[in-house]
Amino acid sequence: MIYASGRDWLDAPDKRIMLFGMSGLGKTRLSNILRESGGWFHYSVDYRIGTRYMGEHIADNFKREAMKVPLLRELLLSDSIYVASNITFDNLAPLSTYLGKPGDADLGGLPFDEYMLRQNQHRQAELAAMADTVPFIERSERIYGYRNFVCDTSGSICEIVDPDDPDDPTLHLVSRNLLPIWLKGGEAHTAELVRRFDRAPKPMYYQPDFLETAWRDYLVETDLPPERIQPDEFVRWTYARALARRQPRYAAMARHGVTIEADDVARVNSAAELEALVADRIDATA
Repeated sequence: MIYASGRDWLDAPDKRIMLFGMSGLGKTRLSNILRESGGWFHYSVDYRIGTRYMGEHIADNFKREAMKVPLLRELLLSDSIYVASNITFDNLAPLSTYLGKPGDADLGGLPFDEYMLRQNQHRQAELAAMADTVPFIERSERIYGYRNFVCDTSGSICEIVDPDDPDDPTLHLVSRNLLPIWLKGGEAHTAELVRRFDRAPKPMYYQPDFLETAWRDYLVETDLPPERIQPDEFVRWTYARALARRQPRYAAMARHGVTIEADDVARVNSAAELEALVADRIDATA
């Protein structure tokens, strides 16, 4: 770890952390608390993915849909309107909508090959956005004067790294420059995330081998052709299996840093409280 002790962390003029864990356990909430304190730069990996690396893919998809509407088609072809996404730190809907779900086109589904193409685009974008983390540490200080830095990662970070490889380039880069912090949920949190996802299933990134196996297994289980698969049902079925698979991967990543339980995260309401909690976790880990 880049901080040898809790005191070393508290006394450091430059505090740099990377928050990771399942989506919905508080990464962005903590990042917002730190940013709003006035002393922290908030680097959102999902925002960087959706703007810098997948912005054109997203906008082009909107344009393809707009071209199906005669009035919008005419306006687009005459350069009378432009189409763009409005991604924010708290609204990543354009990115998830572009990723899509495989299955019945009448229900908004994509052909599986197109779905996997978009998944691969996301993987490359996430790797690039993670590689940008360290340059942004320098930029945030040089341009804006921030000494403290929080990297708010995507929930899929454990899918793009090999947590058991000490030479994994992404983990090696971030752990040499930031303190990785795993926001760890228990069984109750996992169950709640599954219930929340069931109410509003959304596209997510997974490793290709996992997705291809899940797709084959689901086709066998449902005994339906690909074009009749209900997209929402497939991603619901996949999500619970993905969470179980991701947990040990997060745990392996946590060997590079510290772990904070989700219940403790929920009680944090200020930058000072988080800094004290991180100091305690560093000392406990050391």
